[in-house]
Amino acid sequence: MSVPGVTPGAGPAEERRVLCTRRDRVAYVTLNRPAVLNAMDVRTHEELGAVLDDIEADDDVWVVVLTGAGDRSFSVGQDLKELVQRTEAGVPPSTFGARDLPGHPRLTERFGFAKPIVARVNGYAFGGGFELALACDVVVAAEHAAFALPEARLGLIPGAGGVFRLTRQVPYRIALGHLMTGRRMPAARARELGLVNDVVPTAELDACVDGWVQDILACAPLSVRAIKEAAQRSATMPLEQAFGTRFGWEERRLRSADAQEGARSFTEKRTPRWTGT
Repeated sequence: MSVPGVTPGAGPAEERRVLCTRRDRVAYVTLNRPAVLNAMDVRTHEELGAVLDDIEADDDVWVVVLTGAGDRSFSVGQDLKELVQRTEAGVPPSTFGARDLPGHPRLTERFGFAKPIVARVNGYAFGGGFELALACDVVVAAEHAAFALPEARLGLIPGAGGVFRLTRQVPYRIALGHLMTGRRMPAARARELGLVNDVVPTAELDACVDGWVQDILACAPLSVRAIKEAAQRSATMPLEQAFGTRFGWEERRLRSADAQEGARSFTEKRTPRWTGT
């Protein structure tokens, strides 16, 4: 993807593990280690955590696009060379979650991250890369993309949410089959299972992502956040409990100027002017 405001391979950006630029209410976040298929080392997690903190605090950002540099990989997950080095240095192994680890809370554990995230998957989404995609709200993949959770083949587990999210997002036996074997899932199959919203030729990937972004931006930002929060938090609730639950972003939307602007713009036959307030 051509990242707005960043010239690929130029200047200090080469030294950054995570690039972030903002344009027209959108934050474009790029995992920037193409030489190692955007594998995530400790520094990458630290930089991504800082970027996400900034995005959460930036009222001008309404949508996030997450991708990987290059055309081969979204991310292949944990940097295994670094893992070996850390293990040999006596760093204790980790299990589910990233508590007390660099970059915490990581995207896979930012359960209250309200802004919508669109994953742009161009190539491999393996291990932690797949787990990142599972934590996003909309996923658009190129036809040659592939997904997998190969941790069991390496004596590991998909500890960044793969075990939990995959079994919630596809039928249980399908999920368990992939979790226990590490089998790859082509983009077309991921689309069939509902893990991916769109699969398109590589040449159409950016246009498809932008179509989703523009459709989200056409909606009231507080409505989008209220819907995301209510959908996530109510997923395991009985229906009656869901109806009786008070959701923070819905409380804000309910009393917002945008809640009145939508109906007013409709009656006045004009495009709504959202402010996020």
